[in-house]
Order: sequence, then C-alpha cells, then structure tokens
Amino acid sequence: MAEVIWGPSAIKDAESIAEYIARDSPDQAHLFTRRLMEAVERLCDFPLSGRIIPEIGDPSCREIIHGAYRVMYKIEGDEAWITGIVHGARAWKPRAG
Repeated sequence: MAEVIWGPSAIKDAESIAEYIARDSPDQAHLFTRRLMEAVERLCDFPLSGRIIPEIGDPSCREIIHGAYRVMYKIEGDEAWITGIVHGARAWKPRAG
C-alpha cells in the first residue's frame, strides 16, 4: 500500500483549475475537485496503475488521466508523490534538472 503525497506545485495546479472552473460553476468546481481526489486515491492500492509519462520514459514517473487533465506522479519507495496537473491539450515538456 502506497502513501499518496501532494507536492506544493500539484496543490497549486489543482487550486488553479478549480478556481477557473468556479468562475462558471462553483458546483462543477467542487465536483471536479472531489473526483480528482477519488482518482488519485486509487494510487494507494495501485501505485503502478498509471502509465509511464511518455516525455520522460522513466518507470517511476507516471500519470493518470482525469478528464482533460494529466495527473503526474513519481513513485519513491512506498510513496506516490503527486507532482503536477497539466491540461492534456497543453504542450508539456519536463523541466531540465
């Protein structure tokens, strides 16, 4: 069983997405956030269930798709670190480092 840990940038991403949705519908923003949390919680039992992030190619760097968003995470031992959430239509490249 893995522990799911949200990194600061992923929390900021989720908050920004919810704020954007809330401009039109606070109820939909709440629903999005609840379902996002449910989607991520499956990593507790199935941390390897996400696909390997194609742009990285490292088996420890994975993502789950939630609606139009890519929820990226990194497996470190028995922890799944949520590292970011990116809209699927956005061109994304890993940071150098």
